Amino acid sequence: MPSTSSAPSAPPSAASPHEPRWLDEEEMAAWRSFVTASNLLNRRLERQLKEDSGLSHTQYEILVHLSAAPAGSLRMTELADKLVTSKSGLTYQVTQLEKMGLVGRRSCPSDVRGVFAELTDQGREMLREAAPGHVALVRELLIDVLSREQLAVLADGLGQVSARLRLDDAL
Repeated sequence: MPSTSSAPSAPPSAASPHEPRWLDEEEMAAWRSFVTASNLLNRRLERQLKEDSGLSHTQYEILVHLSAAPAGSLRMTELADKLVTSKSGLTYQVTQLEKMGLVGRRSCPSDVRGVFAELTDQGREMLREAAPGHVALVRELLIDVLSREQLAVLADGLGQVSARLRLDDAL
């Protein structure tokens, strides 16, 4: 059975109604470029953050979202949604950040099941130290490689994909 990114053995026009809509050459090039660039970019960002600050990319993003939130705290469910991760995966990462003194947890006063993650002063300082190197690498590997027009198309296209996936997840 062919994978999602395999070329069909017959042209799409000859496929039966039950055959997948195979990717054409241009679609395949876009898909492969997206997968390769995403994987390479994620690998480089992960390595840079680990080497420079001892944080994983996910841990860095947790600190970013908490720093942008009012009073530096978010409910764990909201934080999981922003990070597009499972509650259990988030719980593990927040536990690691708690052990480092970068994040704390507190109960929600209005909901006994609710828990807030809070950025500590040490977490804010870690983010201040980690951000310049991270942003510099994001610029070097992605932002400065593309023109303003390409960035706008990328933001629009991936924004549409994200909205579609979030809608599908809500159903």
